[in-house]
Amino acid sequence: MQNPKTFICISNYFKGADFLIHLKSLGNKVYLITSEKLRDKPWPHDHIDETFYMQGQDIDWNLEHLLLGVGNLMKSNQVDAIVALDDYDVEKATYLRENLRIDGMGQTTGRYFRDKLAMRMRAKSCGIAIPAFCSLFNDHDINTFADTVSPPWVLKPRSEASASGIIKVYDKETLWIHITEMGNNRFKYLLEKFKPGAVYHCDSLISNRKVIFSLASKYLATPMEISQAGGVFRSSNIPYNSEDDKAIKKMNEQVIKDFGLKHGAAHTEFIKSDEDGEIYFLETSSRVGGAHLAEMVEAASNINLWKEWAAIEDALVRDQKYKLPKVKKGYAGIVLTLSKYQNPDLSSFSDPEVCFRVPLDYHAGLVIQSDKSERVLELLNDYVDRLVADYTVVVPQDKISKLH
Repeated sequence: MQNPKTFICISNYFKGADFLIHLKSLGNKVYLITSEKLRDKPWPHDHIDETFYMQGQDIDWNLEHLLLGVGNLMKSNQVDAIVALDDYDVEKATYLRENLRIDGMGQTTGRYFRDKLAMRMRAKSCGIAIPAFCSLFNDHDINTFADTVSPPWVLKPRSEASASGIIKVYDKETLWIHITEMGNNRFKYLLEKFKPGAVYHCDSLISNRKVIFSLASKYLATPMEISQAGGVFRSSNIPYNSEDDKAIKKMNEQVIKDFGLKHGAAHTEFIKSDEDGEIYFLETSSRVGGAHLAEMVEAASNINLWKEWAAIEDALVRDQKYKLPKVKKGYAGIVLTLSKYQNPDLSSFSDPEVCFRVPLDYHAGLVIQSDKSERVLELLNDYVDRLVADYTVVVPQDKISKLH
């Protein structure tokens, strides 16, 4: 067994079990910092040396208390790496690294993977195609944008980790009503041209500044559509070496390189405009995609993003070369909806292509896999109708009250 290295893993949500398990299996000491509210979740405690709990969730943690706690832990432990497992944890991890001088992504680079305004400004400076946008700092800039960029527009929270909180606006008068209602919080939003089109995501692994694995997929129902109007979440990977596949992967590599992500996992979203057919960058994150997209990626490729991310982190602290396992070029898709039942019985979905059932209370979801993209799409279309008929419940999105 190799000499153990010490990792501090931070997660505001119950996720990343495969990461924690594999990191421990590689002979490391693994500490988890999570929210008190998640104390009773089935974390893989046999693979965690010690778990620490913080009050609050998302942006509620007291960072000074977090720093003090980790500082005390370091009195008797040589910490080799700090890993953020979720979007909301990026700032926490960068804050700790900066203060404790631990290698890894710092606060400036971290903003490119959390702050939607920072992302857009970075993309623009690097020549990456993006929809027209504007900060909400200056009244003159907002009026100029509204007068020169045709609606509709969207107001987006800069640091939200999902499509929730997005406001679609169709005219200047309504725009200013919303901005006025934001009061002193207006700077926490950005204004952007709404471009109708197909939304894609590219899920990647990065080692030594290079994208060593990526899978391009298409949302069949976009996160924004679902957050605004309800519905069934669906995604599937697109045909390999198709025009869109090559274009998205090429732009994804540019984003990862220009934004400065040196290693780890990334989930990046793009839109192919209905108007001009061009592909535009939407946003990125330095983590594994949510909504069980990791299971879909694994079904298509045999690559477990969580497990391989852990292996990349392990190789990095040991100054060893990481080797990606053999990649399968199959197809997979996911269909997921809020359910009226706490534990929905999905046994009627018995096609041999079904490879995973989502184990979340009040959710009904399945991952399917096939050698053929057409078969995946056929089953997704069939399943969405059955889920809507028998399981789906629509819950209005909450108004966001807390922002960075």
